[in-house]
Amino acid sequence: MARKATGAHEDHELLRFHKPGEDDFTKSDPWRVFRILGEFVEGFDALSKLGPTISIFGSARTKKEDRYWQEAARIAEELSNAGLAIITGGGPGIMEAANYGAEKGTSDSVGCNIELPFEQTPNPHQDISLSFRYFFVRKMMFIKYSIGYVIMPGGFGTLDELFEALTLTQTDKIAQFPIVLHGKDYWAGLLAWIENTLLKQGCISKEDINILTVTDTVEETVEYILHYCKTHEYL
Repeated sequence: MARKATGAHEDHELLRFHKPGEDDFTKSDPWRVFRILGEFVEGFDALSKLGPTISIFGSARTKKEDRYWQEAARIAEELSNAGLAIITGGGPGIMEAANYGAEKGTSDSVGCNIELPFEQTPNPHQDISLSFRYFFVRKMMFIKYSIGYVIMPGGFGTLDELFEALTLTQTDKIAQFPIVLHGKDYWAGLLAWIENTLLKQGCISKEDINILTVTDTVEETVEYILHYCKTHEYL
């Protein structure tokens, strides 16, 4: 059963089909460009001051007692203490865990919050808190200012961030950086489908699979990210 949104928001209005002759089409859409531009300027201005940064993604619905909540917090804290700022989507669940861990560390804890009709409430563990109306602007901030992604278990939003990074890397739109899937059991089904369906059907190449790295412990994830950062002289 489809979820019913509780109210309109900017992405909804931007992407909604406007019938010919609707009064607000020529009035609202051109002016919306300036609002979008303002979000880019605000994001670039705030995040350009950060040092090397890792984005951590995962479900907004994960509870604090969950294994992956605890591990996200530990990963973020260790990376923060190593000198890496942490960016999340700024909401609850895994995002809050990562901001919580980063806040305990020595580097910046950043939240790129998104306006949604449900679920997204900014968590209180952010040194820098930005709010975006538009998903594509927010996603630009993650890609532009991150030198690595840690993908914790999550839903459609997490998969969206994952596959955008994979696509941009595969098509050489961005330089390859670490894309770490944390949690072997959680990601096993997706990885099997990628290999047994996408690869076998010739929709991707073997090299495309190598863009991903799978880890299962905090130590593995932290070690892999730090090794990459030191090799590339980010730290």
